[in-house]
Amino acid sequence: MSLRELVDAATWTHEPEAVEFDGDVLRVTAVEGSDAWRTTSYGFVHDSEHALVQPLDGSFSVEASFVLDYTEQFDQAGVFLRVDERNWIKAGVEFSDGTPQLGAVVTRDFSDWSVAPVPEWAGRVVTVRASRDGDAVTVRAWADDEEPRLVRVAYLDPDAAVSAGLLCAAPTRAGLTVTFTGYRVGAPEDALH
Repeated sequence: MSLRELVDAATWTHEPEAVEFDGDVLRVTAVEGSDAWRTTSYGFVHDSEHALVQPLDGSFSVEASFVLDYTEQFDQAGVFLRVDERNWIKAGVEFSDGTPQLGAVVTRDFSDWSVAPVPEWAGRVVTVRASRDGDAVTVRAWADDEEPRLVRVAYLDPDAAVSAGLLCAAPTRAGLTVTFTGYRVGAPEDALH
């Protein structure tokens, strides 16, 4: 599925400030203050992310590629799997504490967050893939032509109906525009390692 096909077939969880095509790339400008988080440590609920999602049944993988050229605190892009407002997974690269951080937030009533710094990915095309199979979502990511690295294996109710797609958000500023360069839906991965 191309980015144009996704835009035609999917819906936004929350409308971004702007969406435009430039050739084969999709540029999405986030609304200032957009984010996805539930309660843990901070005490607030943010349900204002920009995720372009479509229903996906059974086992699948969803993959988004984007240019990692953002540099402000908590700027983020990646993929989003949504069951409802209290159960979802986001995975991608979030700029935090002065460097790009590869990570995931898994939310089952309360959010958690895992990160690992990837400063060497700045300015490159990053791809994030989430594979759902059975009761698990396996997240992998890579920059350019590198080998995919395992980010997270997370539980997701195997009977839950899921919508999935690409994501961006700008919790702390106006003017974040993410350039998405690719999008793909396919079969889940066969192995964890």
